[in-house]
Amino acid sequence: MAISRDKKNALVTELSKLFADAKMTVGAAYTSLNVADMQELRAAARENNMTIRVAKNRLIKVALLGNDKFKSADTSALTGQIVYAFSSEDEIAPAQVLAKFARTHPALKLLVGFDGSGKILDVATVTALADLPTKDQLRGQLVSVIAAPLSGFLGVANGVQRGFTQVLSHRAKAL
Repeated sequence: MAISRDKKNALVTELSKLFADAKMTVGAAYTSLNVADMQELRAAARENNMTIRVAKNRLIKVALLGNDKFKSADTSALTGQIVYAFSSEDEIAPAQVLAKFARTHPALKLLVGFDGSGKILDVATVTALADLPTKDQLRGQLVSVIAAPLSGFLGVANGVQRGFTQVLSHRAKAL
């Protein structure tokens, strides 16, 4: 069913806004994914405050050309059925969510990425970003690094008291 020109214009406007606001956008080929799989992907995206959109590549190209950051972008990789994941909060969340989903659904193939500054990222770069730890994981690692000297000091300080009580306990049993 053909879409009217007004609906196409509205969709292009929405896509332009999504590209402009996104810190990262990742596109992936999704041929042979069924409706249940796509719903699962959309649910995973919602959990990570992302937006998933499927649109004709021609409309995506028009939306990219309408955005000053992406006017010079090479859109030759945008062929076939592509699902786009947009995130305006996290720079690597779209790559991580789509890569995680692709591990369990091999029909999904990462194709392209767009960072917030207007650069187009290849598959290797998007995959490398997907392998980075999340912000929460990085925060946890930072806290453990900061807490390591203190916990080591407490272990040493408690070791003296523990040793002293063990010596007293053995002396009491010997009597």
